[in-house]
Amino acid sequence: MRIACVGEAMIELSLAGETPKLGVAGDTLNTAIYLHRSAPDVQVDFVTCLGEDSFSQRISDFISSQGVGIAAIRRINGASPGLYAITTTDVGERSFTYWRNASAARQLFSDHDFSALAVYDAIYLSGISMAILPHAVRTALIEWLGSSPVKVIYDSNYRPRLWEGQAHAQQITTAMWQRANVALPSIDDEMALFNETAEQVERRFAARLGQGALKRGEEGPMSLGSQVAQTYAPAGSVVDTTAAGDSFNGGYLGALMTGKSQSEALMAGHRLAAKVVQHRGAIMPE
Repeated sequence: MRIACVGEAMIELSLAGETPKLGVAGDTLNTAIYLHRSAPDVQVDFVTCLGEDSFSQRISDFISSQGVGIAAIRRINGASPGLYAITTTDVGERSFTYWRNASAARQLFSDHDFSALAVYDAIYLSGISMAILPHAVRTALIEWLGSSPVKVIYDSNYRPRLWEGQAHAQQITTAMWQRANVALPSIDDEMALFNETAEQVERRFAARLGQGALKRGEEGPMSLGSQVAQTYAPAGSVVDTTAAGDSFNGGYLGALMTGKSQSEALMAGHRLAAKVVQHRGAIMPE
């Protein structure tokens, strides 16, 4: 099994008091790392663009050190990666400040050539992966996915500031939900994106064909595609909710791709996310 996780990797500044900690993260990269940790026998590659600068090299070295493949990363002379800073409240809720408008990842698939993705069994994308691309590239990618037999895994991960407007985000996300074989939405993102209540989001995804999970925080995931009745213990002590959804995706997909049942995959994702939120930053120590 080979899976490509497509998106943006950035330099991460995590602030604990007045002391910044330098790291590397990005939503689909976080999932790639946690997926590899959960299923070491699955070949996980990260697909993005980086520059030739020292920070791009730091990112590439970090990804490789986590056991995630870097052969599909395109290097662009004169480009550089994005950067973001995390600040957290006393109860672990986080906020972000971004410097990413000129990120090299925005040039991903700029030639509309998606053939590099054809070698994979599955492709994992998020709403952030789509939002950073020019609209023409997004639509071309959706068209290519529509004609490809590859399994598509999608998390809408809605960040309004990355989109030209809500209508564009709704259009692309709707198209991706129609194509996705595995759906991994978060209820808060879907409520904000489609102006729906929690109950409306749950009904919409309950009626959807295909496998996946609707992430609902401490309440635990709602199974998509099959009925699962089980309870989920909340995290013991929440320090930082960064990458909670990304790590859930990694744990869930890792279980699913190694032959576990839907109920086992849901529990694996929830348990991993519950551990991650007890650490600062997106990637907890192994």
